[in-house]
Amino acid sequence: MVVRIFGLSVVVTIVSLIIAFLYGGIEALILTAILGVFEISLSFDNAVINATILRRMSEFWQKIFLTIGILIAVFGMRLVFPLVIVWLASGLNPVEALDLALNPPPNDAAYFANGDPSYETIITDAHPQIAAFGGMFLLMLFLGFVFEQKELTWLTWIERPLEKIGKLEMLEVVIAITLLVLTATYIAPADERSTVMIAGALGMITYILVNGLGEYFNVEVEEEEEEHDKAAESESPAEKAAVEGSNGRTGPSDLAKATGKAGFFLFLYLEVLDASFSFDGVIGAFAITADPIIIALGLGLIGAMFVRSLTVYLVRKGTLSEYVYLEHGAHWAIGALAFILLYSIGTHVPEIITGLIGVALIIAALVSSIIRRNRLAARGEEEKVEV
Repeated sequence: MVVRIFGLSVVVTIVSLIIAFLYGGIEALILTAILGVFEISLSFDNAVINATILRRMSEFWQKIFLTIGILIAVFGMRLVFPLVIVWLASGLNPVEALDLALNPPPNDAAYFANGDPSYETIITDAHPQIAAFGGMFLLMLFLGFVFEQKELTWLTWIERPLEKIGKLEMLEVVIAITLLVLTATYIAPADERSTVMIAGALGMITYILVNGLGEYFNVEVEEEEEEHDKAAESESPAEKAAVEGSNGRTGPSDLAKATGKAGFFLFLYLEVLDASFSFDGVIGAFAITADPIIIALGLGLIGAMFVRSLTVYLVRKGTLSEYVYLEHGAHWAIGALAFILLYSIGTHVPEIITGLIGVALIIAALVSSIIRRNRLAARGEEEKVEV
């Protein structure tokens, strides 16, 4: 099972390293390998969250996310997204932005004295609005989780009080707006305050819209399933046969269409979530190299493929049900990443710190899950919590 799930990622890694070597020699190969490891280390929490949402989706939408969704992650976020930033921020057309990326300007004072920025400089200057959007999106996700009523808690001493105050309507929105205002006022540079406010507000709006639509269609599906079950129980055998004969195989039912809508918005939600997770990796990659081809190979092909394989492994193996605190650890890692992104608007935070905090929380949650499982086994009890 492990070989089948991770085999493709290993093949893609080898091919990517060969392409990197042919593209730029041994230096490009080393940089690609470093970026691949960098992305994987930052994305453990991303994989856990992906698996949490993915197992709620139908098999069809799982396949869509693991194919088309991965292509979007690889080429959209790791290659096209930086080019779009350069295109919008510099006024260059897409072809000129690509040329600037592939053919960096000479590193001399005369060039920069003319006010011509480099590709890397443009990306770095766009960090405040990128961090504000991603930070607020992830913050809303984190607050929604910690304020939600849960059967099982990990950090009970803080999660239970948060659940109690979370009963107040729209509390997460109030807290998020307050933190956004504080960030724009005291952390963001003076000339970036309005930009940070707008980008942060767009991040919140995106989360509320996509998450709200997903929940709406999920509720619709559950209600239709209940109605369908009640109707089936009340029907006679003859009525059931008549229904099956008239529309059982003529096309998708209303219930299937509703499930499709729910699956679509969960897919959309996952894509925006993956993009938010990718912001720190894409920006951090420019501390290593500004070459978009190497970034696409390292972050995109190698990193994204291993995140895909890890996500599939967690779903197929049932790891989240066995290690019940992993979801909690991932959400706390999301909260940490959200605060780091907001803080980084005014002060640079080394990407290694971001990655280590996320990994540490995931490992702590895993250890807690193992301890709990062993304790239940010693008592002869079975795991009864459904997560």
